[in-house]
Amino acid sequence: METIQYVEKIRKFNRYYANVLGKIDQEIYNRPFPLTEARVITEISIRNGCTATDVRENLGIDRGHMSRIVQRFEEEKIIFKEQSSDDKRQYLLYLTDYGIEILNQLVENANIEVDKMIHSMSKSDLTKLTSSMEAIESIFAKEYSSRSEVSIRTFQPGDVGFVAHLHGRMYDKTYNFGRMFEYYVMKGLTEFLIHNDGGELWIAEVDGKMVGSIAITKFNNNVAQLRWFVLDENYHGMGIGKKLMETAIEFCKEQGYKHVFLWTVSILVTARYLYQKYNFRLTEEQPNHEWSGSELIEERWDLDLSDEK
Repeated sequence: METIQYVEKIRKFNRYYANVLGKIDQEIYNRPFPLTEARVITEISIRNGCTATDVRENLGIDRGHMSRIVQRFEEEKIIFKEQSSDDKRQYLLYLTDYGIEILNQLVENANIEVDKMIHSMSKSDLTKLTSSMEAIESIFAKEYSSRSEVSIRTFQPGDVGFVAHLHGRMYDKTYNFGRMFEYYVMKGLTEFLIHNDGGELWIAEVDGKMVGSIAITKFNNNVAQLRWFVLDENYHGMGIGKKLMETAIEFCKEQGYKHVFLWTVSILVTARYLYQKYNFRLTEEQPNHEWSGSELIEERWDLDLSDEK
């Protein structure tokens, strides 16, 4: 086998890396969710409205084990099921508000433990570490991504309606946001069309299909606001969110902004993770009773661009 030297190096790295992550997992899980159950909770959040079969096949879980997990989660009000409108034999899985609370706690615990692991590393080593991880991810995803062409472009006439539509559809389906949220989005976009000096709106496309957006608006001469960051849930995992975020941050630097902030809500776990990745810091919280049937917590996240190299 000509590739044996590479195979052995990959297996050696895999053993080492599994040991590193195993130590983190021991600290985080089994209180009261073991690793497999925590992964199921995360998967249901990411693939909102998926079936148990989708989760089981993606995570490689035994059918019987998956059935027991779903039954337990349903009994403990962590998830709820809805019959599929496309196939009455299928039931779609969603996290309850309690399930979202559990997921947020799992994410927070994981962040704390990883932060402990990297706390003593220099910024240079951290950059090398994360760059290497991204390189591994990129190489293994190359076959998938090569089948689809991802592009980020500035908005054109007709795109703003799509941005409002995507927000309204996704947030109503996933989080039961109502008409007031869609009005809030459309009102802001309409104002942006008239007054967009110092700002820009970008559209993400996959094979020519619009799938997401992000925007920067001018708050004052030194401060920008990041807005309308959204991505169709069917296109998660392709690195599109990172491309949108990097496009927006680079634009802020080019425009000479010293600071950029955004508003989000605490239940948007995936987005919050990305904000943390790009060094945004949570600075303010306030309740919101307008967009759904239950109280939401709005969060302000800030990034000081003078700290960015």
